[in-house]
Amino acid sequence: MEGKKLALVAIFCLTFSMLPSNTVSIAVMSVDLGSEWMKMAIVKPGVPMEIVLNKESRRKTPTAVCLKENERLFGDSALGMSVKNPKTVYLHLQSLLGKKHDNLQVALYQKRFPEHQLQEDPVRGTVYFKYSEEMQYTAEELLGMVLNYSCGLAQDFAEQPIKDAVITVPAFFNQAERRAVLQAARLAGLKVLQLINDNTAVALNYGVFRRKDIDNTAKNVMFYDMGSGSTTATIVTYQTVKTKESGTQPQLQIRGVGFDRGLGGFEMDLRLRDHLAKLFNEQKKSKKDVRENHRAMAKLLKEAQRLKTVLSANVDFMAQVEGLMDDIDFKSKVTRAEFENLCADLFERVPQPVKDALSAAEMTMNEIEQVILVGGATRVPKVQEVLLKAVEKEELGKNINADEAAAMGAVYQAAALSKAFKVKPFLVRDAAVFPIQVDFTRETEEEGIKSVKHNKRILFDRMAPYPQRKVITFNRYNTDFAFDINYGDLSFLTKEDISIFGSLNLTTVRLSGVDGSFLKHADAESKGIKAHFNMDESGVLLLDRVEAVFETVEEEKEEESTLTNVRLKLLCLIGDVEDEEEVPPESGTESQDKDNKEEAEKEKQEESEKNAAEEKTQKTEEEAGSKTETKEEQENKTNGEADAEKKEKPKKKSKISEDITVELLINDILDPTTDQLASSKKRLQDLTDRDVAKQEREKTLNSLEAFIFETQDKLYQEEFQLVVSEEEKDQISAKLREASEWMDEDGYTATTKQLREKLSKLKSLSKDMFFRVEERRKWPDHLAALESMLNTSTFFLRSAKMIPVDDQIFTDVELNLLEKVINETTTWKNETVAEQEKRSPQERPVLLSKDIESKLALLDREVNYLLNKAKFAKPKAKAKAKNGTSSDKSNGTSEEKTIPPTEEDPPAKSETPEEVQPGEAPPTVEDAAQTETDGQTPPTEEATTTGQAAKPAANDAGEL
Repeated sequence: MEGKKLALVAIFCLTFSMLPSNTVSIAVMSVDLGSEWMKMAIVKPGVPMEIVLNKESRRKTPTAVCLKENERLFGDSALGMSVKNPKTVYLHLQSLLGKKHDNLQVALYQKRFPEHQLQEDPVRGTVYFKYSEEMQYTAEELLGMVLNYSCGLAQDFAEQPIKDAVITVPAFFNQAERRAVLQAARLAGLKVLQLINDNTAVALNYGVFRRKDIDNTAKNVMFYDMGSGSTTATIVTYQTVKTKESGTQPQLQIRGVGFDRGLGGFEMDLRLRDHLAKLFNEQKKSKKDVRENHRAMAKLLKEAQRLKTVLSANVDFMAQVEGLMDDIDFKSKVTRAEFENLCADLFERVPQPVKDALSAAEMTMNEIEQVILVGGATRVPKVQEVLLKAVEKEELGKNINADEAAAMGAVYQAAALSKAFKVKPFLVRDAAVFPIQVDFTRETEEEGIKSVKHNKRILFDRMAPYPQRKVITFNRYNTDFAFDINYGDLSFLTKEDISIFGSLNLTTVRLSGVDGSFLKHADAESKGIKAHFNMDESGVLLLDRVEAVFETVEEEKEEESTLTNVRLKLLCLIGDVEDEEEVPPESGTESQDKDNKEEAEKEKQEESEKNAAEEKTQKTEEEAGSKTETKEEQENKTNGEADAEKKEKPKKKSKISEDITVELLINDILDPTTDQLASSKKRLQDLTDRDVAKQEREKTLNSLEAFIFETQDKLYQEEFQLVVSEEEKDQISAKLREASEWMDEDGYTATTKQLREKLSKLKSLSKDMFFRVEERRKWPDHLAALESMLNTSTFFLRSAKMIPVDDQIFTDVELNLLEKVINETTTWKNETVAEQEKRSPQERPVLLSKDIESKLALLDREVNYLLNKAKFAKPKAKAKAKNGTSSDKSNGTSEEKTIPPTEEDPPAKSETPEEVQPGEAPPTVEDAAQTETDGQTPPTEEATTTGQAAKPAANDAGEL
């Protein structure tokens, strides 16, 4: 019994320790933020990793937002609105992040979506969308809306608040683009645990589910990811490594990355769309050019996306759009060959990311064991055909979920970073795609001619692993100076990539207070100006601090004399010897009231300890004697060592650090100011509040409409007509009719408060009618349950009273109480039912379902109490036979009593009831009474086996 108790307590404590304190949310999420689609995944207690379903129960959601004058739409709703009013829908926002207005990527976006007005921010130089004078939003704000929507979907799916998230970004995102995503997440109210490269997330997901296949032999795998907007080829090395914290663990290391920013499925969709527009114009069904109609082109783009998917499995397909323009239908046949001809130059670019990845990793294709396809656009047959030739493999790997791998890998990383979950370690070593260096100038003088020399130091090489910290030391500066942080050699990028890349200069760092620190520590030796850099887990470069470091020499006090030094050392030595001679004190004294046996054992133990102490003392004295004998030798040796130490001992140095004031001038994309961020947050929160209020109003409006129509219909149903009088019916009908007319005139423009008040009045008016109907519906089942409970209770009571007096386990008080409850319940039921039958159905009933439930609960409680007592009761002890017929008793005693065992003196085995022979007489009344009085019933054989003998008996005695 005690063992089971301890086990239950341990389980409870473990469960309690895993529960969140207060109401803190412990669920985490990931967002695979693609250019066209986004996928969310969550981890919460009881749910390891799961993809979030949106409101349409789909596993992926369009990265789209629709902004109208009085509402916002997201996901599939926004995408559907793009066909009706494309000017209000914003898509492919990822390509505008971290870009200035004069960037080629912005011009390309304007060409693809001519319905939008892209304006230049006068301060930051970035772009924003202008729908009207009141509606102007930046790409970061729109992306923040999308992220906030994704968080809402995840919270609804997880059924708890979520704030912590890991967000995927393309591996080729530079510093400005990564900071833009972080700004969008901040506007959405998300706490970003990490920005993880999407290719790294895919590699992590692949490795986590193949952990057993990873050993100390390096295995190189290439992931070829062609999504909607871009293509990335990544070479990953899997291998187990040893760590100090968790021993041998699997690790993935990004070795090489190649990419093409413009190669993706969306470009194929656009070419198909333009082809369909050309076919429509050639049919000459309209004099207008369909390419000038934004709405018609949006319809053709939607059909082109469907067409591309179908042509991946069919050689031809009939494209058709109803009412494309001016109520003219469009229908035309398109073949796969035509599609491949349209995208021929795109397919030629398929192998290039593979070559770039191999070059960055300094590997050949022979070293790659497998090439795995990721991304929706890899399903195009021509892409697989060209890629298979480029990688020179027998087949391409398709053993990973091309759509969800990144989201699942990112949410695993989120769980690993969260303190609420414990996951198996999987080490991740990501790599920086773009090198970063520090540039600075220094004045030099050669042969009397002063010149300025430009210097650069590589901070992070291409494919350098991160997170990582670096320190750059400037040794030749003693006055205030500045240096630049720029990108390094980007010769591996094409001219088009460079133009899209943006500014090659990151930050100018101005230092002040350098000369002051040198004046303050003029007597110290300068160790340079040290700048501490950190590339964090998100791949964002940070300058932690800059400090001036100096070194001073501390003079040690000269010792009094060599003889004094020797004496001190000898004293220390003697002191050590004395410490060893000490005998450990004995443990605490024993109590004086112990018996003779315990005192004897104590004396024996003390004697053995004394002998051991004497042996130890003798041994220590011998060691001390041997050390004393060589005292002269030690003195001579110590004198020589002291002289040598005095000559050779280095001087003690101390380090002094002083922080230098740092001023950062951002050269690529200016971050929003604190006021701008606060203003953007408020605007987005106002939109969210407006959406919530609108949803609440619509919900109330629908509830009011439904109540009016349903109640009007119910008034003519038989069960309602039975309980409502004509007067009451006319009154309710009049109010419902009045509310319906109000709805037609003013209801659809009324406020939420007005709608709630109207609904509340109607519910209050018809409350009694619904109550009477509900009660009559419940009566049959409730009365049947009560009748059944009464029969069962009566049978149980009758059976309990038939138990013989000697074996009775229930007291008279308990049985009388049950009988009283049965009688009172029966009387109440009969009287209340009779009273109810006299009443009209239109009156308030006296037979209430809640009263029946109360009577049922009371009966059930009383019967269950007695049943539980019977369940745990044990048979009373049997007394030994009075005559001498027992086989194990030969003394011929005339009477025996079974003395119950006590806690201090447990009974021996021979005294337990299990050994009572069948021929023995039952216990006497006196014995049984003695047993009950003591409250100690000897355990039966069954109770002894289960280990539950003592507790129920004690409970029964206490109740008696």
